[in-house]
Amino acid sequence: MDKKRLWEAVRPYAMVLPAMTGITLFVLFPVVYLIYLSFYKYNLMNKSKSKFVGLDNFKQIFTREDFYTALANTVVYTVGVVVLTLALSLAIAVWLSRRTRFNGIVRAGIFTPHIISIVSVALVWMWLMEPNYGVLNFLLKSVGLPPSQWLQSSRTAMISIIIVSVWQNIGYYTLIIVAALQSVPPSLYEAAALDNASRAKVFWKITLPIISPQLFFILIIITIGSFKVFDTVKIMTGGGPNNATTTLVYYIYEFRTNSIGYASATGVVLMAIIALLTFVYFQLLSKRVHYQ
Repeated sequence: MDKKRLWEAVRPYAMVLPAMTGITLFVLFPVVYLIYLSFYKYNLMNKSKSKFVGLDNFKQIFTREDFYTALANTVVYTVGVVVLTLALSLAIAVWLSRRTRFNGIVRAGIFTPHIISIVSVALVWMWLMEPNYGVLNFLLKSVGLPPSQWLQSSRTAMISIIIVSVWQNIGYYTLIIVAALQSVPPSLYEAAALDNASRAKVFWKITLPIISPQLFFILIIITIGSFKVFDTVKIMTGGGPNNATTTLVYYIYEFRTNSIGYASATGVVLMAIIALLTFVYFQLLSKRVHYQ
């Protein structure tokens, strides 16, 4: 085989080699090592004292009440973020779908929070939600409503975290839906107008089915991202008050030094939960997605 034919045969593998190397080093290896650590009682200071414990870490997970508290908090956070983000993004996208100069300015404005550091976002919202001098309580009092404790109360801390997360990410998903709406063939709307179809019927029968691939993608991405939330919780509440905002990733973070094996096992469980949810989504919703 001459050099030219050899290069043609090897070239596809050479082109994907850098990407596959990165995936192997930064994705596959950490996952395999995480699973490996989950079977050990790992001593971070002295590896020689680490010992194999089999499934003991996993047994411990499902007998601890704090794990179920973190799991419940994560589910509440995920449901709140997914529902609010999808609903608001779709509503705003429908409003901004027309190509006007004003809508272009608004689209740029609502996307801005997504590119701002979560540290900056969290600090600003902590100031806004300050119980005594915060802007939000000032606005509530000005319209005759009682003030809220926001991040200081276990009853309102989770919804406060959800509000911040939705506010930061809604612009990104709105732009995805806007792009999907603008790609709908105008001929479909013209045909519906000739049949005197109502706006609601056009939306449910034409618009939603056509943009369903984008909505399905957003649903998967938001769900996975919500289950992995950490930075917002770490900065704004530290898992409190009274563990009201301790999510699974923050729960794993708390065991990062004194129980590496248990933290790794919890990470494996989290990975399994996300994989199971993704599988369920595809089984239940993939048939409802209409690809053109």
